[in-house]
Amino acid sequence: MSILRFIPLLALLLVGCGTSSTRDDGAYNAMHVPVSGDFAGAPGVDAFIARMRQHGYSPERTAAILSGARRQQSIIDLMDQQAPSKSTGPTGAWTRYRAKFLGEDSINNGVAFWRRNEAALDRAAAHYGVPPEYIVAIIGVETRYGGFTGKTRIIDALATLAFAYPRRAEYFTGELENFLIMAREENIDPFAPRGSFAGAMGLGQFMPSSFRDHAVDHDGDGHRDLWNPADAIGSVANYFRHHGWQPGEAVAVRASVESPAAARALKSGFNTSYGLNELAGRGIKPTRALGRTGTVSLLELDAQGGYEYWLGLKNFYVITRYNHSTYYAMAVHQLAQAIRSRKDAPDGTRVSSTW
Repeated sequence: MSILRFIPLLALLLVGCGTSSTRDDGAYNAMHVPVSGDFAGAPGVDAFIARMRQHGYSPERTAAILSGARRQQSIIDLMDQQAPSKSTGPTGAWTRYRAKFLGEDSINNGVAFWRRNEAALDRAAAHYGVPPEYIVAIIGVETRYGGFTGKTRIIDALATLAFAYPRRAEYFTGELENFLIMAREENIDPFAPRGSFAGAMGLGQFMPSSFRDHAVDHDGDGHRDLWNPADAIGSVANYFRHHGWQPGEAVAVRASVESPAAARALKSGFNTSYGLNELAGRGIKPTRALGRTGTVSLLELDAQGGYEYWLGLKNFYVITRYNHSTYYAMAVHQLAQAIRSRKDAPDGTRVSSTW
């Protein structure tokens, strides 16, 4: 009797194991659809194929796309470039950085871009509360108003960084995932889009996750196309609004400093937070009224001839959500102000200001 009882129990166990094995084999087969080309056998490829199943991508479709992607060593080399070390004294780094974006051509081209796209900019400003000059300045800093959107295939950039660059593999695997979903949502050939070596796209250089979260169809043609100026304009404005842009509020104000040594002793950067009274007690004051504000960031710029100090408000922080850099955000701010001044000048002549 004990043997008879054991036989059905064994049969049940075998059935159970068979059922589990069928599921496991299916997952195994899904993850091992062969990938050819540069990423054949690369770490993370099988897991990515399985990951895309939850989004409705068949293993065969994902494998075919990855088989067509190309590993770009130049991308890895660019990612490996070391950031410059922090200086211990003034070197004029800000002055050199600023000159890249605030030359006469850049300001004039910004005015021309504004005039060509005035209707789209006006709609964006009215709907999202972001002034046109800041939208134009972002596009100017990112791609020279659409003149340099990048030549690297996005699929190559993201696959290279997802499967051949372990240090940032997790982040870029997520961006590759979003890119393939985006391509299907927008009915785009995944091999067609081109952009930066890091996978940023269009006039505003959105990463795929930002595209899916913030890109808008600003011209109403049924597609979100960041290579289209109107959609890029609306998308940049939407990005700013989502990150907390305060309509009508200032961005940054120059500070007067009684003691440069005391100012240097304070932590600076877009993510610092000081009360105005606290800074005033250290001899740091805004050069004009700030209106209603709680705290400000202390911004130190390594300018030729000595350090400059500014106070950053909420809208300055919002610009840094685009690029986590004080210099980047200040370049956008000052370019925006220069473009606005040039456009508003009666004869379009040069207008000087410290902004």
